[in-house]
Amino acid sequence: MSTKKNSKAQSGTIALNKKARHDYFIEEKFEAGLSLTGWEVKSLRQSKVQLLDSYVDFHRGEAWLTGALITPLAQASTHTVCEPRRQRKLLLHGRELERIQQKIQAKGYTCVCTALYWKGPYVKAEIALAKGKQMHDKRDTSKDRDWAKQKERIMKHAVR
Repeated sequence: MSTKKNSKAQSGTIALNKKARHDYFIEEKFEAGLSLTGWEVKSLRQSKVQLLDSYVDFHRGEAWLTGALITPLAQASTHTVCEPRRQRKLLLHGRELERIQQKIQAKGYTCVCTALYWKGPYVKAEIALAKGKQMHDKRDTSKDRDWAKQKERIMKHAVR
């Protein structure tokens, strides 16, 4: 007897932040653990999360995921106070925290969350050091993407 799972569950990906790749040049990626409550984990299992406006904030020597929206399930208990946009602590090694903070203090760098995924029973966040794109950079990226698609079509028809 086999059970069918959707492709998201098989790959382990919970959510992606596609806007971050559009708005920023991704320089370096890090894997961070997330400190979550029970209802948040249940919502993540149902993929009820948005990373659209999320970023990483630093204060008191700790990293915090800010702006991520985890929608509570309708079955959430009535005695639990659910805050969908609360700050969530990121779990990183000390030297990783220092490295990221040094880069962020440099001109033009920011730290954004690009993905959430399962690693065994744990939820991991992929955070990235990123530099903002100007409008002309975004146009160049879209032109390159369109040209790659055209090349693929040409090669596909040339093989036939």
